Amino acid sequence: MRYWLMKSEPSEYSIDDLARDGSVPWFGVRNYQARNFMRDQMRVGDKVLFYHSSCPEPGIAGLAEVGVPAYPDASQFDPQGEYFDAKATPENPRWFNVDVRLVKKTRLMPLAEIRGYPELANLRILQRGNRLSITPVDPADYAFILKKL
Repeated sequence: MRYWLMKSEPSEYSIDDLARDGSVPWFGVRNYQARNFMRDQMRVGDKVLFYHSSCPEPGIAGLAEVGVPAYPDASQFDPQGEYFDAKATPENPRWFNVDVRLVKKTRLMPLAEIRGYPELANLRILQRGNRLSITPVDPADYAFILKKL
């Protein structure tokens, strides 16, 4: 089993939306490294820290898990859509997504609080220059965060 932190802007899709819907295809990722994490490494049952980003108070807002293995992201084929990719074809898709399902909504653990724990110093979201929407999380870091939530 692996552990992940997946960022979503709450104005686009929040933990409350996930609580309402139960699960969501994690579509629209257009970064090759993040795509590779989903396509090549994520497995059903992997644990996810659902993170609100690009908002007044970013932080971990809930727990989720990978519910469906990677499959082609349909948004790449929609010529009218925001995530269209003219080089992608159904026979040779470039972008993939997994379905993420809610485990539970938690209290918000703000980024400022996360930064305050020396135990989490190696968490990728705390590293300079990291802007990836999906990052792996060390099992010890995940366990530490669970205890604080």
